Amino acid sequence: MDPAAVWILRLSLALLLGQAALHKLRQPRVFAAILRDYRVLPDSWVGAVAPGIAAVEAALAAGLLLPPTAGVAALGGGGLLAVYAAAIGWNLARGRRSIDCGCLGPGARQPLSGWLVARNGLLVAACALAALPVEPRALGWLDAVTVAGGVGVLALLFPATNALAALAADRRRLGRTT
Repeated sequence: MDPAAVWILRLSLALLLGQAALHKLRQPRVFAAILRDYRVLPDSWVGAVAPGIAAVEAALAAGLLLPPTAGVAALGGGGLLAVYAAAIGWNLARGRRSIDCGCLGPGARQPLSGWLVARNGLLVAACALAALPVEPRALGWLDAVTVAGGVGVLALLFPATNALAALAADRRRLGRTT
């Protein structure tokens, strides 16, 4: 795969995972409550697992930035995002749509939806692509501009699509109550 494309994916995923870790580390009690709401772990485990999840996200973000570990970190990130998708899907199957996904950080509540499962599926695919071997070629200044622009676009696209999905969910919910 072209190295510029791989770096766009790796840097974007590192940004995503790093930001997710920061959300969890800034308000650990809020994240623990969200994790508890998923009901995928015994309550007695949540206090120990919640900071571990943030640590794993931070480690994967850092690993994506280092060429020797980037492929493994990308696969690890894909695995973690697949687990998140499975937890969301499991709760949707149980009819538990009103709990907060925890995706947007504390204070930005977003209910569970099929969109989140699909979004995580796309992110898993991006992780798989980021793990592919890189074609050997030197990167130039135009590649740097391309990588910066690509990361910038993806960094804006992710919250924009999440906000639109949350807005659509709110509209559906309000439409049912009126």
